[in-house]
Amino acid sequence: MSESDSAAGTHEVGGGRRRRHRSFDAARARVRVAGALIAVVRWIGTLAAALLALHVVLTLGGANPDNSIARFVADWAQPLALGFSDLFVPQDPQLAILLNYGIAALFWLVATSIAVRILRLIAR
Repeated sequence: MSESDSAAGTHEVGGGRRRRHRSFDAARARVRVAGALIAVVRWIGTLAAALLALHVVLTLGGANPDNSIARFVADWAQPLALGFSDLFVPQDPQLAILLNYGIAALFWLVATSIAVRILRLIAR
């Protein structure tokens, strides 16, 4: 075995074959973990915004509030709206849904974008 082989992390195995040792690369592992975390954060933010937007569409479209799908979306949209659900209180309740839940959806998209950028900076 030559000096360059030992520096490269290889050694001879029976029959003269060479096997390469895989060393733990902390930087590569950090980048992979950060990439996975970024993907999860992006999916959560996008899903939250989509549920809020769907709630707006179902409400403005006149969906039956007793329907199981409409109820499911409304039940999830309420906590995802955070403090935006009663930010504006116009006379028209449909306008209130459009403004409040629409702004909440935009908030989730912007907050997710900022979080992803911060995570990318940290991962460098």
